[in-house]
Amino acid sequence: MLKQQEKVLEVSNLQTHFFTDEGVSRAVDGIDFTLHKGETLGLVGESGCGKSITSLSILRLIASPPGRIVNGEILFKGQDLLKKTDKEMGAIRGNEISMIFQEPMTSLNPVYSVGEQIAEVFRHHQKLGRKEAWEKAVDMLRLVGIPSPEKRAKQEPYELSGGMRQRVMIAMAMACSPEILIADEPTTALDVTIQAQILDLMKLLQKQMGMSIIMITHDLGVVSETCDRVAVMYAGKIVEYTAAGELFANPKHPYTVGLLNSLPRADQDQEELQAIQGSVPSPYNMPAGCRFAPRCPQARELCHTTVPELTDVGNGTQVRCWMYTPEWNVQLDAHMKAGGSIQ
Repeated sequence: MLKQQEKVLEVSNLQTHFFTDEGVSRAVDGIDFTLHKGETLGLVGESGCGKSITSLSILRLIASPPGRIVNGEILFKGQDLLKKTDKEMGAIRGNEISMIFQEPMTSLNPVYSVGEQIAEVFRHHQKLGRKEAWEKAVDMLRLVGIPSPEKRAKQEPYELSGGMRQRVMIAMAMACSPEILIADEPTTALDVTIQAQILDLMKLLQKQMGMSIIMITHDLGVVSETCDRVAVMYAGKIVEYTAAGELFANPKHPYTVGLLNSLPRADQDQEELQAIQGSVPSPYNMPAGCRFAPRCPQARELCHTTVPELTDVGNGTQVRCWMYTPEWNVQLDAHMKAGGSIQ
């Protein structure tokens, strides 16, 4: 269990919506989490659940229109980022809070050398001259394990392998020793061996620099390897918030249970994997109650009509599910009296 640590980021009731011709998409709809100094927090869920929009909201990078942060509070070292001016946010991005984006080939500028792109970070945030910024860029490439960094610094992104490009992105993100690193699917496009190398590198740099990491992923294997705590997201809401070990040993929310059951297990003989039935609801037409209710094998009438709150169930775990509330027993008694059966 984590010791009581300094809070570096507190997100409260964050709501980011997109206003389009089809209607209002509530991509992130009232999420809360805390990031402590030196820890890694995993944001987990299917594609489209709101993980990446959460990270872009923290950095105030939501394209407007059509997107807008409509409510909430994002406290970084006690100061609300939503109240910062664009100039103040420009000084924070890439300096105190950095981000590694999903696909380095689309994040790196194809017409500049990778060394020049890293050096730009030093020139912008630390006001260094060209020569000193270039030397620091080469040092960063060396730090992230790229061989012959002086040579590689002069190359453009297309001349590097996928693993090397991701190392360049890490070097760029770490250039100013940020307090928070947001890693959005940092290993998605890489093969398994390179994935392991990148995760090991991130853990090493985290230990050396004492920074906090928000790891955004749909890969539960990455979560088990890297995260201290996990927030499981579904359809714009956090449905389970717990320590990583507790998540794998004792998952609570039916969605989390479904995710874990859909994975192959080395310690079990499985003829076929268990899929979660149904599909994710449209962000323009969310269910009236629990957003997982249409797919949940445990759902009762209450689940379909009323949205549950995050409930503390002990061991530092919070779950957004009616099964862990007193109301559930009342609903269950009524169900049994009506001649229903327990699923």
